Amino acid sequence: MDSLLRDTYAEINLDNIAYNVRKIKEVAGEGVAVAAVVKADGYGHGAVNIAETIMENGGDYLAVATLSEALELRRRYVSYDIMIMGYTPDEYLKHVVENNITQAIFSMRQARLLNELGEAHSVIPKVHIKYDTGFNRLGYKDSQESTDEIYEIFSLKNIEVEGIFSHLALAGQEEDDIQYNKFVDAVNRIEEKGISFKYKHICDSISAIDYPQYRLNMIRPGAIIYGLKSYHDDLVVFKQAMTFKTKIYHIKTLVKGEGVSYDYLWKADKECIVGTLPFGYADGYPRNLRDKGYVTIHGKKAPIIGVICMDQCMVDLTDIPEAQVGDEVVIYGDGTGNTADIHEISQLAGTNKNEIVCRITRRTPRVYIKDGKVYKIINYLL
Repeated sequence: MDSLLRDTYAEINLDNIAYNVRKIKEVAGEGVAVAAVVKADGYGHGAVNIAETIMENGGDYLAVATLSEALELRRRYVSYDIMIMGYTPDEYLKHVVENNITQAIFSMRQARLLNELGEAHSVIPKVHIKYDTGFNRLGYKDSQESTDEIYEIFSLKNIEVEGIFSHLALAGQEEDDIQYNKFVDAVNRIEEKGISFKYKHICDSISAIDYPQYRLNMIRPGAIIYGLKSYHDDLVVFKQAMTFKTKIYHIKTLVKGEGVSYDYLWKADKECIVGTLPFGYADGYPRNLRDKGYVTIHGKKAPIIGVICMDQCMVDLTDIPEAQVGDEVVIYGDGTGNTADIHEISQLAGTNKNEIVCRITRRTPRVYIKDGKVYKIINYLL
């Protein structure tokens, strides 16, 4: 672990990710492809370093949001299918074509540009049509005019329209049903003209589990790959892949009335023991967890006290007198052993689980566990 050069790190369990992907394939069933969403650096887990595990255990596609994310993966994996689900500006589409990346499009303009680039490079770029059924973010607006234009894209000779997809707002089953039906109706109108899409997809992690009738022949799981639960079906269980750890750096005794951190927003109401931990909001820990969050030391909860600093925070060790400098601290665990799992942290912070894991910054090294042992250490700053 010498390459860490720091005692604060995110531990990523590749065995759990492998289990989760296999479980996703099992739940999805035969004939349903898995486009594994690894945007935002694999939700903070490290896209490049988890991609192989995902694909070896049943992933069919790697899905990202931006061109730069796609290129990072392509540099490492020359043969994996990679799809950009977001918008790529016209002037950068040449990189999509040159690197055999599948691009989401929602205009005839970009279809023609990709067609021209394909001809120039003697390749056939793949695209997935983004169709907006009510999320109102990106995509063709639901209309006959849109489906007519999508049908016209099939006439371009140097482009492969491989798929079509939409995204649910998840505002409730009634609204979700409306969106799903709009999508299916649009696809049917297009395919009635004698063409077909290889892939049709509308399900993210939540809808892939809760709405089996929506799965079509591709799903786009993201959070569940990392063991983050937002779906409602309690019979499907995934394993959290990330544990956030550090060590105690300093311990001191405070007398009644002494304050801790900026503005002395926390003051000791009696003699107490305070520990300093080397992580803060610059590592992605939510600053608003002051006096709400806790860490786990020797299986006991240690409340975070005082304003959380950029690089450090303080905890009350009064009820853990055995704590020593150098002891391991679990910042995020899996909920066992008195640890706070990512769901609890997100609730305390007033946000969602995805944001919590995406917040963990590049200065926090990643330690990868495979077959129960340390497999790889990535320190982004070195």
